[in-house]
Order: sequence, then C-alpha cells, then structure tokens
Amino acid sequence: MRALMELRKKILSGDYPGGTRLFEVPLAETLQISRTPVREVMSRLAEEGLLDRLANGGFVVRSFTYADAVDAIELRGVLEGTAARLAAERGVLQAGLDQLRELLARLEDCFGQASDDVDLEAYSEANAKFHIALVELSGSTVIQREVERATRLPFASPSAFLSGRAHVAAFRQSLHVAQDQHRSMVSAIAGREGARAEFIAREHARIARKNLEYAVFENPELMLTVPGLVLLNS
Repeated sequence: MRALMELRKKILSGDYPGGTRLFEVPLAETLQISRTPVREVMSRLAEEGLLDRLANGGFVVRSFTYADAVDAIELRGVLEGTAARLAAERGVLQAGLDQLRELLARLEDCFGQASDDVDLEAYSEANAKFHIALVELSGSTVIQREVERATRLPFASPSAFLSGRAHVAAFRQSLHVAQDQHRSMVSAIAGREGARAEFIAREHARIARKNLEYAVFENPELMLTVPGLVLLNS
C-alpha cells in the first residue's frame, strides 16, 4: 500500500520525530487518502513497533533508547542462532543447502580485488535473502514469525547498517569477516553441528551491534543514514 510505505518512510527518515502525535485529518491530507485508510495504516505501523497507541485513542511516533536498539539486535541473534541450531539438528534437504550455497556464491561475487571493494547494493540484497533462507531451514514457523517480528524495526535487520557506513573502508573490510561467518554457518548446518551453528549465528548478529555503537558514539552523523536510528533518543 502506497500510503503505508510513504508514512513508514517519513517516520524512519525523521520527518515525524519520536513523540509526535499523529492526527487523522492532516495525515489523510498529506497522504491523500481518506481517514479510514489512515487509521488502518497507523494500526499497521503500531504492529510493526513504529507507533504507540494512546490510551485515549490515536497514535504517537515511538521513541527508542540505545538499549532498545541493542536488545532488538541481540534478540535477532538469539532467534537466528536458534534457527541455525534447529536446521543443523533436524537436518535439511539438499535443496535447502544448495539454496544457501547459491546465495553464498552471490555474496562472494560482491567482493572485488581490493579488501574494501564491495558492491554494497548487491551484497545487501543477497545478505537479506541469505538470512531469510537460513531461518526457513529451521522448519519452524514459530521461529520464522518471531524473526520477522524482530526485524520489523529497521535498525535490527541483517542489512541495516550497510548503506550508512558505505564510505567507511574499515566497514567494507569487515564484510569479509561476515562472509567467513556465512560460510561457517552453512558448513555447521551441513555437518549437523547444532551448537556450532548457533554460536556462529549469534556472533554474526553482534556485527550489527558494533556498527550501532560506532554510529551512536563515534560518528553520530551516520544515524541520519540508517533507517530508524533518528528515532533513538539521547
């Protein structure tokens, strides 16, 4: 839905800062839709965690603390780690492993000769698909649903910080570490090593936490380039 995407984008870009009360009539005019669809859009964004419902009715843009962002990333790591362990312990079909390996190859193709030569747009797309495929291999609809819920907050998604630190050479180089972890996860799942697969997946998610720390404490300007980070309060 166009209106949903437009309002989500406005919130994530900071057009509506955290704590902003949203009113149906002006919002309907801005989005060029009637009031009923506006209520539906705001209800959907409340489910995604970007808006809070007020006790007396209406919605307000949600604010997040640094701890909220850390917890969201940690939760994704726990869930993806559980998914990787279940995939390894329960075993997966060859077709599932082939899909992961194909995505590994696509990620590999994103790297050039120099250590900081990375096609970030292609990497981001393949990385998102790799993480989705990894969770699906768990065979658990419960885990899949919870991962989807956890990654609705954009700063908690696997590719959240790729665009924000695109110009940082050290970050581009760190993607080689992330790719090594991707390979190790696939190897552990194929080898039915559940504990190892879980450990690697959880460590892998901590890369996002390091990127969050860098953006918040070392280069705050990056917070404007990572969707949703403008909603963090000081």
